[in-house]
Amino acid sequence: MEAIRKQASKLREQVARQQQAVLKQLGHFGIEPVVVDEAEQRQLQNLYNSTRAAKHFQKDVVRGIEGFVSTSSKQMEIVRRMAEDCCKYGTENQSAGSPLARAALYFGNSHSSMEKERETLLGVLCDQVSEPLRVLITGAPLEDARHLTHRYDRLRQEVESQAADVLRRQAKFRDPATSAESSMKLQSAEAKLNELKSAMMALGREATAAMLSVEAQQQRITFQRLLTMVEAERSYHQSALATLEKLYNEMVLENKRSESSFQSMTMEKDVSVPTTCEDASSNKFDDHVHPNQNGSYFIAKVIHPFDAQADGELGLSVDDYVVVRQVAPNGWSEGECKGKAGWFPSAYVERRDKAPSSVINEASPSPSPSPSPSQ
Repeated sequence: MEAIRKQASKLREQVARQQQAVLKQLGHFGIEPVVVDEAEQRQLQNLYNSTRAAKHFQKDVVRGIEGFVSTSSKQMEIVRRMAEDCCKYGTENQSAGSPLARAALYFGNSHSSMEKERETLLGVLCDQVSEPLRVLITGAPLEDARHLTHRYDRLRQEVESQAADVLRRQAKFRDPATSAESSMKLQSAEAKLNELKSAMMALGREATAAMLSVEAQQQRITFQRLLTMVEAERSYHQSALATLEKLYNEMVLENKRSESSFQSMTMEKDVSVPTTCEDASSNKFDDHVHPNQNGSYFIAKVIHPFDAQADGELGLSVDDYVVVRQVAPNGWSEGECKGKAGWFPSAYVERRDKAPSSVINEASPSPSPSPSPSQ
């Protein structure tokens, strides 16, 4: 196809050169030459090439979107089926308090949400990008402008042919034996040439204006559709990132709870071993729980909220103050906040040197009842 287009372009250039040669010959014989604006011809040819290239680009975009939507639709089916399986497992095993069941439920709900966002993205690509470009490709303005350009090319060929006829009759008219009939035919040919010349100039202006309008429309609408596609993709990826961030935090917290539960069971077994010496019991306690320096408590401010989901855990809200009494090596701390005591993730609080007096008054010198939360 590309070879055919190149061949057609070469033929048009050859016709243009032949036309110019004929027009120069007409000028040599004293016939008013046909006024041909070469700049306008070049502009029209450039506009034709520009709109054709833009049309092919639009087709490429539409074809790419169709392939992307087709592939994404198949991926959505797979991911949704997996999400449904995860939610099913999590719901059926949630009563057992299994960390895996909760994690599966988080995973399934998060991916169901992301697939809804992807479905929205595909809808935007089809309705707001692909369809407007498809209409533009087959739209009347482009076809009308290209039709005018083709008419202009054909009219130029007629002008060239008529100019050659006038040249031939002009040569015969110089013969003294030329009849009156030949003179009338020459005048008629010259009149027709003038008519064709005027029509060609008018059609050239009309075709140029139409092609300029189509080119501007192509550039503007195609750019807007590409921007719409980028905005839709950006919104989708931002939403997916936020969902994945939330899922990650939930699963990390669930993993910490699971590890803490396992370590708590081990610690409780160690602490419950009967001993005959108070010092021996104290040594086993120290193997698992680290009291604060000098045996004193410290004040910490909550920087991340924590929802207590098991007995022995302490729920926290951002900007709360906690009296921290024990810090375990498994990443959990024990303390008191607003009259309640329990365990919470150590990373969710930050130590403070100063705190409201009401918080300090809550500190109690009594030791912690247990070194770890019970799940």
